[in-house]
Amino acid sequence: MNVAVMKTKAEQAISESFEVAAAKLPGSAAVQARRAQAIGAFSGLGLPHRRIEEWKYTDLRANLKEVLPAAVEDKTPLTIAELIVALGPLAHVDAHRIVFVNGHYRAGLSDTADAAGLTISTIGKALQSASEEVLAGLASTPEGGDAVEALNTAFMTDGAIVEVAKGVAVDKPLLMIFVRAGSEANAVTVRNLINTGEGASATLIEADIVLPGAVRDAHLNTLTEVSVGKGATLDHVKVAVDEGKSLHLSNWEVRLAADASYRGFQFSSGLGFARNGINVLFNGEGSKLDLSGAYLARHSEHVDTTLVVDHAVPHCESRELFKGVLDGHGRGVFQGKIIVRPDAQKTDGKQMSQALMLSEDAEFDSKPELEIYADDVVCGHGTTSAELDPDLLFYCRSRGIPEKEARALMIESFIGEALDKVEHEGLREALASYAMQWLGRSRHG
Repeated sequence: MNVAVMKTKAEQAISESFEVAAAKLPGSAAVQARRAQAIGAFSGLGLPHRRIEEWKYTDLRANLKEVLPAAVEDKTPLTIAELIVALGPLAHVDAHRIVFVNGHYRAGLSDTADAAGLTISTIGKALQSASEEVLAGLASTPEGGDAVEALNTAFMTDGAIVEVAKGVAVDKPLLMIFVRAGSEANAVTVRNLINTGEGASATLIEADIVLPGAVRDAHLNTLTEVSVGKGATLDHVKVAVDEGKSLHLSNWEVRLAADASYRGFQFSSGLGFARNGINVLFNGEGSKLDLSGAYLARHSEHVDTTLVVDHAVPHCESRELFKGVLDGHGRGVFQGKIIVRPDAQKTDGKQMSQALMLSEDAEFDSKPELEIYADDVVCGHGTTSAELDPDLLFYCRSRGIPEKEARALMIESFIGEALDKVEHEGLREALASYAMQWLGRSRHG
């Protein structure tokens, strides 16, 4: 006997929203068929909820009450001057620039003319011709997979396609800017494809920012697929700064070839309800991974970082360090799984997650995991949560430092260990500036 599964109002509304938007979404007949397949997969899966182990701390079904219309087009006016204001500290980072406003490419705001070694195009344009590259990317979300990624395939409007040429060291970072602007609340869905050629090196920055005065309620679903070629090096940093009301769903899918080096960093501040998923697969021996991040949450903000590092081959190294600062009723979630496959001998993997609690009402849930099927490995994980050290605070005050400033210095020192993972000096300073701005608004800062 078949038992019908009751859908929530939000799940029904998502399917109805797709029916309304489908004809306006970019893509050839082949792409439209892939979109229909994806929304069908979502209908079978439904929104993730707490009975799914990977989502036990972040119940999207319970928290998604209203479904916003898809941002299938955008004509919101935006000037370079307004963009610079919205970028804040990131405006001082010297970088090539590609800009998307409410999920749609803006050539007039972008600057990639002198990006030697980079081939940059957009998903929106590629979908129209249904290129093999784009269709291969869409195939990463099969039926029975992740519901959020299925929605990304169904609704995506645009995004960046970036190719780093073989053997090229790109002179400065590529800044991919995703701006929320205007007064209409909508759901933005973007897909990025990043390919770093053999022996190449580059720095990539994803920035999710908000134009001052823009609508505060918004939904964002972004998926970035990254391929790092043999012997290549990629530094990949994501900066997401908002005003505490947005729904932010993000996924990174990373594949590493032999002898590749990938350094990923995520910075989150002011995200109302966020889920940052990171999946890394070692495809070649001798590769190195360094994943890290810092997140700041207060009021009733919720930030979930869930990652899976899959050591599928021998002789690879992975390091993960994530730090969170939680104030008010802020909640942080960290779920980190390291998998070592049976043939992945000589694996070296270490993971640490730490949270600093500034309020008795703050909450931190941490679930580090090791799945080891090989015997010649060195692996470990740990997690801690604590308040500010009262003895250290007293020491600072005894040296004439006001309590407010002493707290800020201690918090800055705590997250500084994670920020130091960012090798680009200008970018590291920009992230520190974002953190200090948050501390200045915090009741403890």
